[in-house]
Amino acid sequence: MPRPFVAYLRVYEPLSVLDAPLAVKVRKALEAGPIPRSEVGDRERELWLRSQLAKKLLPGGSHFEVMTISPAEVPTSDAARVGPGPLVCPLDLRARSAAALVGFLASAQPVLQDAALSIAPETVRARASAVMAELSAGAVHVISTTWTVPLPWFAMVDPAQRRVVLASAQDDPERQVSWRVAMADARRRVARALKVVKTALGDDGPAKVLADTGRWLEHFHPHSAVELDYGGLVQLVNDKDLLEDSSATDVNAIVDALETGDAEEVALRYESLREFWGELARRERHG
Repeated sequence: MPRPFVAYLRVYEPLSVLDAPLAVKVRKALEAGPIPRSEVGDRERELWLRSQLAKKLLPGGSHFEVMTISPAEVPTSDAARVGPGPLVCPLDLRARSAAALVGFLASAQPVLQDAALSIAPETVRARASAVMAELSAGAVHVISTTWTVPLPWFAMVDPAQRRVVLASAQDDPERQVSWRVAMADARRRVARALKVVKTALGDDGPAKVLADTGRWLEHFHPHSAVELDYGGLVQLVNDKDLLEDSSATDVNAIVDALETGDAEEVALRYESLREFWGELARRERHG
């Protein structure tokens, strides 16, 4: 079975800055062993499925997973600092599952809710809200999106710092595309892109994504690291197209072109993005 077609934004905070309750959980998880990147998608899928029964997810807190990286693995500008290590990313699976469940209750028809849930929706909503309230930072450390990457996310990374790992097969779990960036650099890049985009295009669309992303980043320690990871999306793209993907370069070029009023460059870069991500959108629609 292929991994879920999910991409991620992750925040890795220094273990030393976490408050006591969360730090205890993280240390315990680290003793058991951090979850390998290659297993994240399958582990999340397992819990998403369990969460649909509500009883499995909401009353207990037994599911706690963490990823970890070293500060040495994070490129930084002269104005940014990351660490000290280890840098840890709690996957916040219970909270993210609870949030997904709340979203399901808000959007699904009553007949579908009745078929999917084993207890009353009001009870599920109350328990889910309680789970989300457990977050010490007030925000999950991971944001995920299916089948695509929101294009404004690329504004926070340096295109030159892309990490590409090809493997023996397109569905090899070790295959990856990702970027890492110091929190201070990510915040600076997002703030600059938001200012440019709002001036050129207004407050909706890309500006809203950038504003929401900027607010999310503010929940975490300034010496953290941010990772943009294609996750399971790499299964949908062959090696040649993966290596030639210029999404981060194109988005950053669009921000520069919007700032200088170069409409021709904006159109050229957007066409490149539309071609690459449009193909993934067609895969979603047609399976």
